[in-house]
Parts: sequence; structure tokens; C-alpha cells
Amino acid sequence: MTFDLLLIGHGHVAQRFVSLLLEQSDVRARIVGVATRRHGYSLGRRRVNPPSTLQFIRDAMEAHATAAKAGRLVVVETTTLDIERGEPAVGHVLAALSGGAHVVTANKGPVAFAYHRLSKAAERANRRFLFEGAVMDGVPIFNLVRETLPAVRITGFRGVVNSTTNFILTAMEQGQRFGDALKEMQARGVAEADASLDIDGWDAAAKAAALANVLMGADITPRDVKRRGIGPETGQLAREARAAGRRLKLVARAERDGRIVTARVSPEDLRGDDLLAGLKGQQNALILKTDLLEEIAIVQRGGSLTQTAYALLSDLIAISKDVRSTPARRRTPPAAARRRSP
Repeated sequence: MTFDLLLIGHGHVAQRFVSLLLEQSDVRARIVGVATRRHGYSLGRRRVNPPSTLQFIRDAMEAHATAAKAGRLVVVETTTLDIERGEPAVGHVLAALSGGAHVVTANKGPVAFAYHRLSKAAERANRRFLFEGAVMDGVPIFNLVRETLPAVRITGFRGVVNSTTNFILTAMEQGQRFGDALKEMQARGVAEADASLDIDGWDAAAKAAALANVLMGADITPRDVKRRGIGPETGQLAREARAAGRRLKLVARAERDGRIVTARVSPEDLRGDDLLAGLKGQQNALILKTDLLEEIAIVQRGGSLTQTAYALLSDLIAISKDVRSTPARRRTPPAAARRRSP
């Protein structure tokens, strides 16, 4: 079976994803359409000029209706995060599911702002909505819980989930200036030219909301996450913490109190023997609190475009296996609110 892929966004992650497709043999796929901010739209070999990306997706669904009906059409959404409402990515996902396509995305917006609405839309369409790349690149956080922890309830989490801020904090501990550390991250292509989403804590807040929604059945957005980022003044705090045998980290966490899930992002002064305290440079980690297995830690020792692109590939392979093995059953995971584990 060959899958037809519609790429919404064609930046570095999407380009690496395409190269990974050519390097592996687990799934056969072809690109049938591309939407880019700079270079416009194409369907097959034809240049098209729709009034919006949303209309482009609708036109593509109609043009590839046969593949959609057969469960072979997949929309790969890699547009950038909009921290206000998660749009237009949320609309892109809804349009794709409504047209009968599966969706994989590395964009945090859809999961952070509209996870339950999109999951229900996927269930109605009998299609998959997968997003492993939304948090910690290609590390299988959502798959780990969904596929390998049946009957386990996630009661909370804490983690260092933003590479840019962890690199800056590590550099400032060693005496480097905030601005110089940030420029190094930008030069490596890890931080954007406008790095405010990272340093102000918005990226971590979006990831916290995504994790809380999927793993804990919450219904929050990044705007509901209490947030405090880092700046030049944080350097002194980081150096003082290190001198005392402790470490300063930007920690994202969520907790449950009855039916209420609250989340926050802020710099925390951690004991030296805390797992999160040992993270250096671009390393990330997430500690899941569970009812039956106590704490489970997942550590990412390095992140890259390849790892994020791999997350998209792994989601596509999951869809391929699902379609081949059980084409008639529902193909989206039920929302966490309706079961003990996502």
C-alpha cells in the first residue's frame, strides 16, 4: 500500500521528514501536495492559487477522495506554533479529518488548544490524529503511555522540556552572558530569531498543556498555565544555585486536585541529586507520576531536526500498520477522560 501525503508546511522539519521517507522501507508514500508560506501551493505537479491554506486542504481532499476513502491519505502538519489560539493549525487538522485524511503533526498548537475536540473529530471520521513530535521531539512519550501502560493513571508530571532555556541556564552557570548563549542557540538553528516563545516560557507552557490534556484528561490551553520565563537577571540565580550544590532549571509541571488539573512553568532551584538537575545543554527529561508504578522518567540526551522528523515518520508508520491490520476499527485513541490511561 502506498500512502498519499499532503504536506502543510515545508520547513526544515518537513524537509528532513521527506528525506527520512526515502531512507527507510517500513512504509511506502508519495507527496501529492505541498503548502508553503514562501513558495505557495502545489497539487501534484500543478501550481494552484487557493485563497487560503484551509481551502487548499479542502481542494486536496476532493482531488484525492479515492485515497481518503481507502484510508491512504495523510496530512502532515508542520506549521509554526501560534500561542494565541493554536490557529490556523487547529483548522487545518479539522479540515483534513473532515475530508477523510489521517493527520500527523509536530505542531504543539492543536494538542495544546483543542485536543479533545480534534480527538472526537478523528473518532467520528474513523481516522488517526497523532502528534508524537509535539513534545520532546522523537521521544515516545504519548505512545509510551497509550501503548505500554494500560490501567495506569498519570497523576502528574514535571520536566525540563525546552532545549533553548536549558542550554542558556547551563551556559550562564558557567559565566556566559544571556545574550551570547541565546545567539549560540540561534546560530545552531535551535532557537528562532524571535526567541520570545522559548525564553518567556510559552513553548514550555504549550507543551505542559499538551501533556496535561492528553495524559491527564485536562482541558486547558497554554493561557491557563501559570508561567514565568528566564532573562539576563536569571544568570545570577543560576550561579548562586550551582555554588550551593543545586541547579536552576525551567520546570514544567502539572498536578491533579480532585477533578482539577493545574499546570505551571517557572525557574526552580533543584537539589543537586534531582534527576532534572543533572540535565546539561540541550538535554530534556520528563518525570511521570503514576498511581501504580510511582515515577517513570524519560530522558532525552540531545535533540535535533532528525529526531522531530522521526516522530512524524513513526506516526506515519503507526497509521500504516493500523490500516493494514484492522482497517474497519476506530483508529484514534480515546480521550483520556474516558478511561484510566490515554
